[in-house]
Amino acid sequence: MSNQAYSQDRLEHGNQVIDQSKDFLTVVISGQLFGIPILQVQDVLRKQNVTRVPLAPPEVAGSLNLRGRIVTAINVRSKLGIPKAKKGESSDMSVVVELDTELYSLIIDRVGDVLTLKDENFEPTPVTLDPVWREFASGIYRLDDQLLVILDVPKFLHSVHA
Repeated sequence: MSNQAYSQDRLEHGNQVIDQSKDFLTVVISGQLFGIPILQVQDVLRKQNVTRVPLAPPEVAGSLNLRGRIVTAINVRSKLGIPKAKKGESSDMSVVVELDTELYSLIIDRVGDVLTLKDENFEPTPVTLDPVWREFASGIYRLDDQLLVILDVPKFLHSVHA
């Protein structure tokens, strides 16, 4: 998603100024909160049977069948350079997203809430963020008690094909 999608413009409706906001599905990966733009989310799944694909890159966990469609399962931990989850740390849920008519299942630890956040609170990705994470982040939101890293889904998925 381009930075233009996160513009801090306000809509003027008559004499009233309306702040723009976006909805994000929050997911947890190794204790870190990530946000996926809700408009990119197709489905949320519990643990699925994944068929390993021979010679696939390590981040490609395999493929699964979702209502008759073949879906590529991506291990987000692996792609972000995060060690494998310890027993009980992950519930192996996944978020299904679509890119160029193909479905992808992003395997994450846990699904959180849907948050509506104002564009004016959106910040560029800090230079102190891990370089691998920074590569796939479109920016951040500072929440009361933690940082929400917004995942740039198209960039993340294109990197799997590179």
